[in-house]
This record gives sequence, structure tokens and C-alpha cells, in this order.
Amino acid sequence: MANQQVNQKESSSKVLGQLRGKRVLITGTTGFLGKVVLEKLIRSVPDIGGIYLLIRGNKRHPDARSRFDNEIATSSVFDRLRSVDADWFETFLEERVHCITGEVTEPCFGMGEDAWQKLAGELDAVINSAASVNFREELDKALTINTLCLENIAGLARQNAELAVLQVSTCYVNGMNSGPVTESVIKPAGESVPRSSEGYYEIEELVQLLQDKIADVRARYSGKTLEKKLVDLGIREANRYGWSDTYTFTKWLGEQLLMKALNGRSLTIVRPSIIESALEEPAPGWIEGVKVADAIILAYAREKVTLFPGKRSGVIDVIPVDLVANAIVLSLSEALAEPGRRRIYQCCSGSSNPVSLGQFIDHLMAESKANYAAYDHLFYRQPSKPFIAVNRTLFDLVVSGVRLPLSVTDKVLKLLGNSRDLKMLKNLDTTQSLATIFGFYTAPDYIFHNDELQALSARMGEVDKGLFPVDARQIDWEVYLRKIHLAGLNRYALKERKVYSLRASKQRKKAA
Repeated sequence: MANQQVNQKESSSKVLGQLRGKRVLITGTTGFLGKVVLEKLIRSVPDIGGIYLLIRGNKRHPDARSRFDNEIATSSVFDRLRSVDADWFETFLEERVHCITGEVTEPCFGMGEDAWQKLAGELDAVINSAASVNFREELDKALTINTLCLENIAGLARQNAELAVLQVSTCYVNGMNSGPVTESVIKPAGESVPRSSEGYYEIEELVQLLQDKIADVRARYSGKTLEKKLVDLGIREANRYGWSDTYTFTKWLGEQLLMKALNGRSLTIVRPSIIESALEEPAPGWIEGVKVADAIILAYAREKVTLFPGKRSGVIDVIPVDLVANAIVLSLSEALAEPGRRRIYQCCSGSSNPVSLGQFIDHLMAESKANYAAYDHLFYRQPSKPFIAVNRTLFDLVVSGVRLPLSVTDKVLKLLGNSRDLKMLKNLDTTQSLATIFGFYTAPDYIFHNDELQALSARMGEVDKGLFPVDARQIDWEVYLRKIHLAGLNRYALKERKVYSLRASKQRKKAA
């Protein structure tokens, strides 16, 4: 397998040369992006020294190896590797994938100090992709996983001065800032936060304030009420400082914590935009679960949503997961080759190959109209109504029941379900819920730029451009959205629909 992967042309790859023999710790491999990064490293860097996976045990699989074997190694993300050389792949997993039972949010990862120090000494790099991507997470949970646990990552680096740290963040740490968004430290769009002379923001007092507010809520509420109050607190504080949701707010805080803790050391922050299904690798359309845009696509396919707040002319920044994985591998190689610097890269499409929300909708509408039957897990029947994006003011008027001129009201109600019945009300509830969570992302007033990432790719040379492509200009949006992404959703993310006809039911009873 190694001989098949590393041919004469690839021997000139700077990335493969730099990663040969290196030992890399990855967190978050139970997640979508983490699996793709792991698969890419195994398949494309077969001479890597070792891959260490920090995995939290659970009730069914209390140790990391058991959970890896049963929940990660069995994923369809590895189908390509198994089809090429299953024996080589299984041997690689046994010999060079090291599973560590631990929790990134606990001091020393919950391993004990001696084991933790030993681990630090064995590593060359760490890729932290562990995160809570719930936009409306309880503030204490989001703060723990997206911000505070990064002190443990920094602590690992303090044990090993040569350790390269790569933090997976998000372009949406930009928050409510408008205009061009460059690969730089982001200024809060809301209340001010003190900034250090090194460029990052001093967040200690802000974090302590948030923790005090969390403690106050905990002292006054319990049960489901407590959970709701902590969700509300997260949104309120995020809005106060200039973010639309708790996820992006706490990810920004995490960036600041790491930049201070690792000042003068090797730190690379990779910010993807909205990560969606693979363009090519490990297979076109490969995806796991329903992502940001997919929740709205699925609701439309099931005829629950036909109206949504959005800006048709706005650029909705979507990036296939394999381009993100490639950006991580490229930038990790650079960090190992030239240590001691802080770098920020954005993996996005908006500046180089923009697709507007209107184009995005039109491509999906055209495919659903022409070929809905090809996506049997996604569409139960051909959608009978168009998906319409309207400005936020009109949307809020409709869903809140404010009386509009009769002709407008009737037209909108026909789009939503034809009558003022229970189904229509449920559809409105679904629409309003999705709009609350994702409405900010469908009315973009910003453009993400990735000039630095493109420059990195150019520096690595033509061989690595081919092995680890990151350029969004290779995406044909019509082909990707209509033929790759929808097919991927249908095949990988959605389960087969169970349909029980009356005839089949009678046949089963007769057979019994």
C-alpha cells in the first residue's frame, strides 16, 4: 500500500517529506471533520510515524480502543482504504494508530500527570478539532469545550517546547462584523474587550464574568429550566459582544486563550467556513450527519419549510470537507518545517469562487424538480412549492402573525400549506426554529478571504497542490450542489425510509 501511495512524483512532495516519521495527536475524531483528517493522513501520508487519538470512553465502550474499533474504524469514510488494500489498512491501524482514553476538557486529559507528560514527549504535533458545534449550547458546556479546555492543549505544549499546535476554529469567529474578513485576529463587533500589544484580546476578566453569571443562574434554577436559562444566557452574552450564537462566541474566546498561552510558540489556527460534503475525497459527497445548510434542505424536502429569512444576493460560504482536511495537513506541515510562529488560515470559497444564496437555492430547486426520485431518502415526493428567501422584516411579520394586506397574506399562506390548519402551524414552528438558529448565516454581510492559505499552497509547489488541493475555484457549484452534495446526503447522511403498506402489513400478519 505504501508503495502504491508514494510514487516517484510524490517523493518530491514537501508535505510528505515533512510529515514522514512524525507523531501527531488528533482530538475530535468521533466528529465529521476529524474522521476525514484521519482518513487523509492514513491514505496520503503512509510514512507518518504514528497517529494518536484522544477518545473519551462511553458506557458501551469505556476504553478508547474499543470505541475506535466499533464507532470510528467501521465508518464508511474508510471504504476507499479498505477497497484498495484491506490488509495494509488493518495493519496500519494496529501498528500506528494509538488510542488514548481521555477527555480533552480534564486536566492532563484525565490521564494522570506522568502519562500526560510521557504523551507530550512522544508527540511532534497536535490537531485539536474537538468542539461543540451546537449554536445554542448551554453557556457552561460551550465555554468548557470551545474555550477553557484549550488550556489543556496549551499545557501539553508547555511540556514539549517543540510541539506544533493546530487549532480548528471557524470563519464565523468574525461574528457580526461586516465587509471583508481577512486571516487575522478578529475584533469584537459588540462591547469592547481589552487588546494586548501582541494582537490578541485579553479575555480573563470576561471569562470570569461569564462564569459568575453561570454560577448565578445555577443558584436560582434547576432541571430543564436551568438548561434553558443557560442557553438563553449564552445567546444574550454572545449578542452583547458581537456574535450571533454561543458557538462562534466561545470559539473566538478559544482563539484568544491559545494565542496568549502559546505566544512565541508554534500555533496555527485553521478557520473553515460552512463545512459540507466532500468534493472528491474520500468519495464524492461523503458526509456524516446533517450539517448547517442541510437542516434547511431536509426541512424543505419534507415540505416543512418553504419560506426563510435570507439575502439572495449574499454570498453563502460553503466549503467541501476534503478541502478543509487538506488545509489542515498543509498548514501542519508548514508548522513543523518552520516552528515558533503564529499563523491563521481561512478555508473558504466566498472570495475566490462565490455562490450566492439565490444561486444555492436555485440549484437545489432545479435538482429537486428534475430528479427528486433519485434521492429517495431525502425526498418522499416531489416538492410542490418553491423555496423562497425573503428579507427578515417580512419573514418576522409572517411568522409572528402580524396582519398583512390580504393579498400578500393569502399568497404567503398558500406557500406554507394552503390553509390555516395544524400542519401549517407546525410548519411555521419548524421554520421559525430553523430561522432562529441559522437565519444569521443566510443573510451574510461579509466576505471571507483566504489569500494566505492560497499563498501557502503555492509555496508548497505543484506536487502538493495536486495531493492536497485547497483552492475553491475548482468547485463547479451547479455540479457540486446538484449531483455531488444531494447524492451524498441521500447516500451517507440519511437512513432508508421505512414504508409499511397496508398490503405488506396483511402479508406479515398472514405469514405470522
